Amino acid sequence: MKDIYQIIFSHSSQMNKIKAMIDEIAHTDITVLIKGESGTGKELLAQAIHSNSHRKDKPFVKVNCAAIPNGLLESELFGFEKGAFTGAIIKKPGKFELANHGTILLNDIGELDVSIQAKLLEVLQDGMFSRLGGDGDVTVNTRVIATTRDHLEKSMMEGHFREDLFFRINVISITIPPLRDRKDQILPLSQYYFDFYK
Repeated sequence: MKDIYQIIFSHSSQMNKIKAMIDEIAHTDITVLIKGESGTGKELLAQAIHSNSHRKDKPFVKVNCAAIPNGLLESELFGFEKGAFTGAIIKKPGKFELANHGTILLNDIGELDVSIQAKLLEVLQDGMFSRLGGDGDVTVNTRVIATTRDHLEKSMMEGHFREDLFFRINVISITIPPLRDRKDQILPLSQYYFDFYK
């Protein structure tokens, strides 16, 4: 993947500034919010932060919050105990446990249901949560990186996104410019993906 990183962070002064920011924050455990349109490379930036951090040899776990129904997302993120619901015949760890000591990437965080937002806030504040159907605390040390296509500020003002959670995830914010504003990268990126998929 080094080739794609070199392409993304070259041919653009805007992306060079973002690379400098990544170099600065990668070695911390600060929560990062990456903003940008679809296809701008938000996930690649998150991977770059993880790969340059002291957690680089630990798991990097991705969750697409928009692709998982809210009814399943809580158990996907936080796991469940045996017997928590019909069909829960064994205990299953969630993505936060799988990412312990590493990094979890929450793609499209604005899609989280308010009830799940409350549980996520607890993890960010205390590093603890309960599995679905459980009454004991699970402790994790997981760095959180989140992405959004939309303006979370607007969702917050409309009451769809918790204000306290917004300020917890928006400690450092990186906005990726759309590719139409990085025209010098279009040709090298096109060539990369052409070679990659041929």
